[in-house]
Amino acid sequence: MTAVLNAISVYAIPVIVMLIAFYAIIKRVPVYSSFTEGAKEGFETSVMIIPYLVAMLCAIGMLRASGAMDWIVAILDPITSLVGLPGEVLPMGIMRSFSGGGAQGLCADLLETYGTQSQIGRIASVAMGSTETTFYVLAVYFGAVGITNSRQSLLAGLSGDLFSLIMSAIIVNLMWGY
Repeated sequence: MTAVLNAISVYAIPVIVMLIAFYAIIKRVPVYSSFTEGAKEGFETSVMIIPYLVAMLCAIGMLRASGAMDWIVAILDPITSLVGLPGEVLPMGIMRSFSGGGAQGLCADLLETYGTQSQIGRIASVAMGSTETTFYVLAVYFGAVGITNSRQSLLAGLSGDLFSLIMSAIIVNLMWGY
């Protein structure tokens, strides 16, 4: 079964790309000019989101350098420990709402320190795949399309992140014992 899945994974993306190109040719879509037009729009979008991305990265740097992350973890650790979420995972969970790359670095540190088969490593891994970069999405994507009033998006995103982080701990603790 593993060999079949490996073979499928190697050929899946090239086959899908060829099928899309073949379908476009059948429908008489100018494939090359459509591709270059899309690339041009993608470049324009990239240039447009740079200020939002720089602001986001600056805010993340200030959060970590100021010690605010340690302060937040110290406040939340007694509460999250009640549901089996170790304090060691909290910085990664908090960072995940801001930056996928920053959270990935923190997750890698947890896996190196505690091991991939540890409860902390498992919870961090599940949480990494279960949460979203809420502030990044709001700053970059909403900024790119000119949305200035995000309404309840921030509350909904952070609520989803918190729920996912807590459920990651609960599910891992149920599956591998606590």
